[in-house]
Amino acid sequence: MPYSHIIAEKKGRVGLITLNRPKALNALSDALIGELGQALDAFEADGEIGAIVLTGSEKAFAAGADILEMKDRSYIDVYSSDFITRGWERVAHCRKPVIAAVAGYALGGGCEVAMMCDFILAAENAKFGQPEITLGTLPGAGGTQRLTRFVGKSKAMEMCLTGRMMDAEEAERAGLVSRVVPNESLVEEALKVADRIAGLSQPIVMMTKEAVNRAYETTLAEGIRFERRLFHSTFATEDQKEGMTAFSEKRQPDFKNR
Repeated sequence: MPYSHIIAEKKGRVGLITLNRPKALNALSDALIGELGQALDAFEADGEIGAIVLTGSEKAFAAGADILEMKDRSYIDVYSSDFITRGWERVAHCRKPVIAAVAGYALGGGCEVAMMCDFILAAENAKFGQPEITLGTLPGAGGTQRLTRFVGKSKAMEMCLTGRMMDAEEAERAGLVSRVVPNESLVEEALKVADRIAGLSQPIVMMTKEAVNRAYETTLAEGIRFERRLFHSTFATEDQKEGMTAFSEKRQPDFKNR
C-alpha cells in the first residue's frame, strides 16, 4: 500500500522500511508511527519475508519525536491517549528480526526506536543521544531503560542528564551497536545480514530472538530454563532434522520453516 511518511519495499526475502520525512529529519509524528506499524504488520504477515531492515536517510535515522506535534499537549492528553505506548512499541513486539540501519542522527525517540530493534548497524557518521532533558522533559519511549541495559548506568545517566551525543565508534565500544560500517554501504550491509537471517529456519530464528530477549527480563536461572525448553522444542521440527542431516552429509540445508 502507498505511504506518505515511510517507504516500504520487498528486497527478496527482506522487508525494507525507510523513514521518509526528510524536511523534518524523519521526526516521528503520529502519522509516521501509524504507517510504520502498518508496514511491520504487513511484513510480519508475509510468509516470504524472513527479516526486516529499518532505516532513515544519510543525514538522519530519526532526529526524535515530532516536537511541534507534542508541545501543546497537556498531561491528560498524553495520559488518556496512552501516548508513545500506543503504536511505538510495535517495533519491539515484532516476532521477525528487525535490524536498525542507522546513519546520521538517532536522537530522542529515534534512538529509542533504534534500540527497540534487535540490533543496530551504524554508519560511521551515526550519532546517538537522549536530549529530552534539554526540552524540559525526559525520555519516554524506553530511553532511560533500554539505554541503561545496553551501555550501563554511568554512561546512560550522563547521556540522559546532559543530552550529550555519542558517535558511532563510542556506541560500538559501549555495546549500543553491533558494528560500524562505511556510510555508503550501510543499507547494503544491513540487507545482506537480514537476507542471511531470512535464509535460516524462521521458527528457529523467532525462538532464538525470544530467548535472547528473555535474558533482559528475568534471572539467569529462569533464562537458562527458558532457553533449555526452547532448545528441546526444536527437536520437534523438520528443520532441525534437515539442518543436522545436511551437516552430516556435508551439504547446505533446505529449510522448510516447519
